[in-house]
Amino acid sequence: MLHEILSQYFEDIEDSIRKLESANVERYEEEILTSSRANLRVRVRFLSGHLLEVNEAIVIEEDQLKHLGYRYHFQDQENNLIFRYDNTPHFPDIKSFPHHKHLKNKVEDSDEPLILNVIKEAKLLAQ
Repeated sequence: MLHEILSQYFEDIEDSIRKLESANVERYEEEILTSSRANLRVRVRFLSGHLLEVNEAIVIEEDQLKHLGYRYHFQDQENNLIFRYDNTPHFPDIKSFPHHKHLKNKVEDSDEPLILNVIKEAKLLAQ
């Protein structure tokens, strides 16, 4: 049985994506590894042609949801990067290491974003 926190997390994400009126879900995959560990892969194509891809490795530890790894990639209709949040440890000099945000021509500090906020950010920029 899936941990209650993980189950609620997936419900909240599904609900947020379902409310996107100007988008189609090309992929939504919850890979349940154990009752407290899962991977999430989502691909949402906005009617404008913009694309949001979500990849997360999630675990519940001490009744807290923790991201082992995440990548939230958003691009325009011509496949140009608009933003990507991730925690790949490849920018050790960034103050928020390993968390950071890629923009078109730079990488900046970023706290670990909430996926629901990333979905909102993508929705606003895809209009």
